[in-house]
Amino acid sequence: MRRTEPVSDWATDFDVLDDGYVECPFPIWDELRTTCPVARTERRGPTWLPTRYADVAAIAHDPATFSSSDVGVVTVQEDQAAEGELPYGLPPITSDPPLHTWTRRLLLPWFSHRRVGQYEPLTRDICAGLITSFRDAGRADAAADYAQQIPVRVIAHILGVPADMSDTFTGWVRDALEFADDDERRIRGTHGIGNFLWEKLQERKAVPGDDLMSGLLAARVDDAPVEDTIVLGMAMLVMIAGIDTTWSAIGASLLHLATNDADRERLVAQPELMATAVEELLRAYAPVTMARIVTRDTELGDATLREGDKVLLSFPAANRDPAAFDRADEVVLDREVNRHVAFGVGIHRCAGSNLARMELRVALEEWLAALPTFHVDADAAVSWAGGQVRGPRSIPVVFA
Repeated sequence: MRRTEPVSDWATDFDVLDDGYVECPFPIWDELRTTCPVARTERRGPTWLPTRYADVAAIAHDPATFSSSDVGVVTVQEDQAAEGELPYGLPPITSDPPLHTWTRRLLLPWFSHRRVGQYEPLTRDICAGLITSFRDAGRADAAADYAQQIPVRVIAHILGVPADMSDTFTGWVRDALEFADDDERRIRGTHGIGNFLWEKLQERKAVPGDDLMSGLLAARVDDAPVEDTIVLGMAMLVMIAGIDTTWSAIGASLLHLATNDADRERLVAQPELMATAVEELLRAYAPVTMARIVTRDTELGDATLREGDKVLLSFPAANRDPAAFDRADEVVLDREVNRHVAFGVGIHRCAGSNLARMELRVALEEWLAALPTFHVDADAAVSWAGGQVRGPRSIPVVFA
């Protein structure tokens, strides 16, 4: 279960599952950058947390020293059954070259600009339908009723699985990511996703369709078909990584607009700013932290990292580094130079970034067109989840 002891010193005893960190990590990162830019903890084994943009980028660009064999922010001992079912993990995200290289190459066409453009009408219909379902009530949960409902339905379409199971998929993904420190929930989530997709994979082998799993099963690498367990791992990755990350970005963006009237009013009045606004909201509220495993003793600033140590790549912390971004803690909707790392950087940069950008843009466009004036309900509480993916889980809003 999740450790509950409070953090005594963020430089030597940090905890990314700490309630205060999950709710608002920004001042913690600011302090660490000036006092201890590479923090350390022993809570779940020796783990490091660099908070500067330059360090995070350097690690991401050095896969030989920092392996992706375990990307989870919490180190867990997976049960033997799951290890047997997924001997290659969830490639390409949990793989190093050469497996990473060719599995990523197989995924990229499914998330190209052209392919993502084909998903946009569906996404827009989903968003419009959701808004219609709660608009007359004058209030909604912008996270649970809207943000969390969009990516899961789009991903279901891409995988060729029933969209009416979206609540089930959402529960599994939350169990797998949000509750990684709870063995029972984590295993329930990963096994739920894995068993369901394995069954669908067998169906696609018998009757292929035009979905991603069918495409992967039809692919050949070095004149050989892709192993079923690799196809399963890739399909699981698309579901897990494509749902929580994007709904967290949508939710955080809506929360920002609900609590910053000037930005909301400006974006409504100047919809041509949407492209830069999307990038800026991704920078300011990047949801994902990924881990790497140190493959050999190495130095990072004044810190000595040992082989086997874990390093957490906090892309959100890097995006708030004032050495890399002017006015780093402000949201500047028309920021022109914005080399954020919300989607990671290096060989593991998110293969689905085009899809995530489109979903965030469409979600904001449809919401602002229908509900240009909204704010957080003063009588209700906003709640957050964190760990691997940080994002709001409940955003009670009222609107005119």
